Amino acid sequence: MKTFGLFVAASLFAAPLWAAPLPCDQLKSEIEVKIQAAGVSSYTLEIVPNADVTDPNMVVGSCENGTKKIIYQRNDG
Repeated sequence: MKTFGLFVAASLFAAPLWAAPLPCDQLKSEIEVKIQAAGVSSYTLEIVPNADVTDPNMVVGSCENGTKKIIYQRNDG
């Protein structure tokens, strides 16, 4: 029983580490990998402050504790 209690306590203290936000550059890199894996060859990803987001449908990620967004635009040419 003590082992279970210790496990629960350790899990509660570690929980904030699981939800730690990624740095913007790291998140952007992960998103780029997924886009390229989907076969998209021409696109733009940009890190912008929340105030600069004009179309919420373009947002594909949030970083720096929600103060910045990563926006995606496909460049069909």
